[in-house]
Amino acid sequence: MTTLKINGRPVAVDTPPDTPLLWVLRDELGMTGTKFGCGMALCGACTVHVDGRPTRSCVTPIAAVGDQAVSTIDAMADDRVGRVVQAAWVELGVAQCGYCQAGQIMSAVALLKQQPKPSERQIDEAMNSNICRCGTYPRIRAAIQLAASRLQGAK
Repeated sequence: MTTLKINGRPVAVDTPPDTPLLWVLRDELGMTGTKFGCGMALCGACTVHVDGRPTRSCVTPIAAVGDQAVSTIDAMADDRVGRVVQAAWVELGVAQCGYCQAGQIMSAVALLKQQPKPSERQIDEAMNSNICRCGTYPRIRAAIQLAASRLQGAK
């Protein structure tokens, strides 16, 4: 039995330690907001935060998580930065098919927590490894800029 801290709560799972975090979230805990994309940490659809760092859950075994805090897209409505980012996403109509958006939002939230006033270059670097097959990159960048400006104004 392994206990993980997911979205602020301890969760016990009876899963082998080499099981990827993604499959524990989706299959064991029914948290389907985190998506499976490529299974090789290349697309970013499965991005979650592990101790605040954007992490590809498809290749992260639960043994590597240990007692670190895991945050998923499911908890972003309860997170100040997450709420602002999600609101900007909706306002600017970022999502087209929507499949990659949970991972995009998780990467954007991590960026804004680390760099509250990111430049376009910093946004591009932080979001570079998140793939959007629909090509909504200009709207993603605009939503991050909007969220950053709103977060700065809310201080």
